[in-house]
Amino acid sequence: MAIESVVESLVSKIAELLAGPIIKQFRYMFCFNNFVQEFDEQVMSLALALYRLQDAVDVAKRNVEEIEIDVNKWLEDAKNEIDGVNRLEKEKGKNGKCFTWCPKWIRLFKLSKALEKKTETLRKLEENSRDFRTTVSHKAPLQDMEFLPSKEFTPSESLKEACEQIMKALKDDNVNRIGLYGMGGVGKTTLVKEVGRIAKETQLFDQVLLATVSQNPNVKNIQNRMADRLRLQFDVKTIEGRASRLWQRLKMEKKLLVILDDVWKFINLIEIGIPFGDAHRGCKVLLTTRRRDICAFMDCQSLVFLSILSENEAWALFKINAGLRDEDFNLNTVAKTVAR
Repeated sequence: MAIESVVESLVSKIAELLAGPIIKQFRYMFCFNNFVQEFDEQVMSLALALYRLQDAVDVAKRNVEEIEIDVNKWLEDAKNEIDGVNRLEKEKGKNGKCFTWCPKWIRLFKLSKALEKKTETLRKLEENSRDFRTTVSHKAPLQDMEFLPSKEFTPSESLKEACEQIMKALKDDNVNRIGLYGMGGVGKTTLVKEVGRIAKETQLFDQVLLATVSQNPNVKNIQNRMADRLRLQFDVKTIEGRASRLWQRLKMEKKLLVILDDVWKFINLIEIGIPFGDAHRGCKVLLTTRRRDICAFMDCQSLVFLSILSENEAWALFKINAGLRDEDFNLNTVAKTVAR
């Protein structure tokens, strides 16, 4: 009896294990329309998920945001899968309604299995789209518009010489503050923007920041200007609190150049939040001013003078900006007088 009991139990277990697969195999042949319905519903569901996500991506792009890599990957996969259902659509369309005595049961069996497999793939893909419902993008870094190549920079001898001096000082580890001085309108701002562009292109610094100081410095505006470039959001309102946040953020940059343009009086770098000297050996400050004594007040180790243009340099610059040609003799006679 014991042996018979074991045999019966074993047979029962085998039958139980085989029942599921066998029933499933029969479903492939006799429940074709059910597989078609599930497939059609899942295709529509994935298409709607694709539409919603693509719409969110389009909105983000209009806001100049960068799309997350996994979002782009999902969109690509979803579009490929939807494009790939066309073959199955054509295949299932050939069958219409099928009954149990359908002579094409072998083809139905294979097609049902294919529909089930594709439906599951589409379902998993749709489920993954739920991960992107909160965010599909992030803010793109602001373009350094001030450091774009400028037609304003016409390299005169004085500009070339001053530029070379500044670049030499920037590469000197013993110099962390540089003062560029010269009369108003001589081209100091244009020169430091060109220096900033060169510094970025040559990767001399990890970050280059520029802020205009002017006669009546607004510390908050200077802090905001730098924070925008660094994508830093202040969670404090006081100047001191913002300075602390900016100080901490700037210290994260290994090699940093801060350009302060149009300085008229002593500027407290600590009040703004700019680390310098022993606080941050990788930070260099380049300032422009009309007054040489400001460079001394700001403890600049390197002073660079930008002189006015020579008569020939002034005439060459005037011709470029006025669009004059050498053959315009009469006009040029008057123009030379104006240039002088």
